[in-house]
Amino acid sequence: MEELIAKRYATALSSVSKDIKGIVNVLNVLTEVITTEEVKTALTSPIVSADKKTEMILSALGKDADITLVNFIKILGENKRLDLIPAIAKVLNSDLQKESNKYEGVLKSSKKLGKEELSKLEKTLEKYTGSKIKLKQEKTDLDGLRVSVDDLGIEVNFSKERVKEQLIDFIKKSL
Repeated sequence: MEELIAKRYATALSSVSKDIKGIVNVLNVLTEVITTEEVKTALTSPIVSADKKTEMILSALGKDADITLVNFIKILGENKRLDLIPAIAKVLNSDLQKESNKYEGVLKSSKKLGKEELSKLEKTLEKYTGSKIKLKQEKTDLDGLRVSVDDLGIEVNFSKERVKEQLIDFIKKSL
């Protein structure tokens, strides 16, 4: 439900803004701020008035903020939807990625890959998807590799345990 509402706000903002990339950058920073525990508590508190919540977000923007973004924040505040800023930012980031055909993904593994190996993997994914993909590495206790690009709906797993299980199943079937 939250995502559907966020899409409507994101569509409205995209239709009236001339500098959507700049606004998305600001919304990404606001998302980081809003996800901190203190700010999140203040935004969801029934004790703090909607006007105070809006003022809090607007003060974080500063005086040189884009007037379209300021008005957008005011509308969100009036409708008690300031907590949707992270979801709206996510929708707008996804739209920008689709527009530019450039996506970000995550590579999870137990050890860090070298730049050359990472580049080869990105090029392979680019051939497969037709899109430019930039991977970020995260270290996990996974015995293998997991690549995921959420906005394209791609998730690839290479696990030693899984290959071992498939090999055993294949041997059992052939006997």
